[in-house]
Amino acid sequence: MEGGIADPAGLALYPSHRCKTLYLIRHGQAVHNVAGEKNHKAYSFPEFFDAQLSPLGWDQVGNLRKHVNACGLAKKIELVVVSPLLRTMQTAVGVFGGEKFTNTSSSQTAVGSRHTISSSTSPPFIEVEYCQERMIPPFIAVEYCRERMGRNACDKRRSITEYSALFPEIDFSEIENDEDVYWKPDSRETDEQLAARGVTFLKWLWSRTEKEIAVVTHSAFLLETLRLFGNDTHPSIKTNEISHPFSNCELRSMVLIDTNMLGSDAPIANYP
Repeated sequence: MEGGIADPAGLALYPSHRCKTLYLIRHGQAVHNVAGEKNHKAYSFPEFFDAQLSPLGWDQVGNLRKHVNACGLAKKIELVVVSPLLRTMQTAVGVFGGEKFTNTSSSQTAVGSRHTISSSTSPPFIEVEYCQERMIPPFIAVEYCRERMGRNACDKRRSITEYSALFPEIDFSEIENDEDVYWKPDSRETDEQLAARGVTFLKWLWSRTEKEIAVVTHSAFLLETLRLFGNDTHPSIKTNEISHPFSNCELRSMVLIDTNMLGSDAPIANYP
């Protein structure tokens, strides 16, 4: 048994009822990602408006789906929060929604939907009928976790009316405007504005009662938000585990902690 001066350096201890576990996921590869690797200007091309998943993106979704089921994560998730863009919602319902993929030649169907989006990428669709064998977490779309807004056509969303028909299992009640009022053709969010929106989003997450939450979002949003954190950790943790850019369909688990009495549920295990 070691003696000496007590030094908790490198450790942190927090009450569990002041913690939430977030499972942060970047969407699968979308068609604008493929084009953007060859020409960065492609992100602004009108043909990539609200870009959907590529064939590789659907493969990535299928692999992540297998992983979250194999490791037991799928049964732990209490809520799936998703950016209201096509590629993120396809990823969210593909990973956490239906139970079966079926190949189609010219269309894809979102979870629980009879509507299709014309496509030449031959993606699978997800059949909600196969969801009944296990609990499916609720899905909620939130504007706060959208990709950096402005200029790039790939980051402009469709109307909520259209999305509601395509994704009937997703709750869009947190979104106030049917049309996209935030995306502007002649301006784009700065890093600071995006990070501030990220903090607002995390505070919104903290206001939720759920403790195990999956968030399906975008690369720049994750990068600028997470860069704000980790300064109290070893530099390699901040660089390699927190603020390192996300790959397509990458998942990282993080703990969100209330250190400032923002409010939390009473601890259920403490006694008396």
